[in-house]
Amino acid sequence: MAPTAAVLINDSSDAITDFVLKQGNGVKGLSEMGLKNLPKQYIQPLEEIISDAKITPQASIPIIDVSKLDGPTVAEAVCRAAERWGFFQIINHGVPIDVLENVKESTHRFFGLPAEEKRKYLKELSPSNNVRFGTSFSPEAEKALEWKDYLSLFYVSEDEASALWPSVCKDQVLDYMRRSEIVIRRLLDVLMKNLKVTEIDETKESLLMGSKRINLNYYPICPNPELTVGIGRHSDVSTLTVLLQDDVGGLYVRGDDDYWIHVPPVNGSLVINVGDALQIMSNGRYKSVEHCVMTDGSKNRISIPIFINPRPSNKISPFHEVLASGEKAAYKEVLYSDYVKHFFRKAHDGKKTIDFAKIRI
Repeated sequence: MAPTAAVLINDSSDAITDFVLKQGNGVKGLSEMGLKNLPKQYIQPLEEIISDAKITPQASIPIIDVSKLDGPTVAEAVCRAAERWGFFQIINHGVPIDVLENVKESTHRFFGLPAEEKRKYLKELSPSNNVRFGTSFSPEAEKALEWKDYLSLFYVSEDEASALWPSVCKDQVLDYMRRSEIVIRRLLDVLMKNLKVTEIDETKESLLMGSKRINLNYYPICPNPELTVGIGRHSDVSTLTVLLQDDVGGLYVRGDDDYWIHVPPVNGSLVINVGDALQIMSNGRYKSVEHCVMTDGSKNRISIPIFINPRPSNKISPFHEVLASGEKAAYKEVLYSDYVKHFFRKAHDGKKTIDFAKIRI
């Protein structure tokens, strides 16, 4: 017999862990029980919560029409946003609206599957390490869990994706990844030219976009949204992240003076942000920025980030073109897989991961 909400809340943390993590119910399963109070495992320290007092309405990240990305004005706007904010939204990017809508619908379809179906993709049961259903970020390392379920898909090839990705979403996810690749390449070309990297050869392409991962994120209705987070404060470890969000909202970016900026949903837009790998390769010219996701008390939310990364076997460091004028390297050479392992073996902790690559003076 399935446990009731009251039994789960009043029982030990083991019961929550078993129901959410091991049985494959996720926090979606908790939410659908009609909980009146948040389980204590999800209550975050006060400093992790973005209250209204910490949000500034005076600032917003740029919204850039990239239909003329080859022109100097738009290219300059993209580079300036990557330097100043680390985040920007793009419109008229060339990815058809129906492709965006289809991948959002397929995300809802996956999370609408019975728990026993989703459970097949848990770490211990998945047919591949590249296909992973889970909840929170790193439950083993976290003192407080995050209110989020996810399906993480590491792209190796079309053949592997067709064979192993869940059938309810794989076609739509692959189509979205294919259609977005053109604008990703164009953005990287513009950002590299601004760094005096005039040619993206095979080696540079591997460093910039040698691997890709896409997540389908689900943030169910939360009984006490003021007490928890969907994703804690962090910066991405990617080169670039391309995020498709629905119309609910909840993404916040750290701005000046410790204030946070809401990134409102814009119909048909994609949110672009700089990751740690690009910050390292640009020697800090482009900034990866702390961001987080707050939960909602009345609506389910989804988001779909594509993480554009170096290959795990690549060693990343500042490009020699960036240092050619005599600028000193701020980051040492690191094996990208080591950097990623460092990120995932701990709870979200703001921008501390970048310290792994900093040169100590």
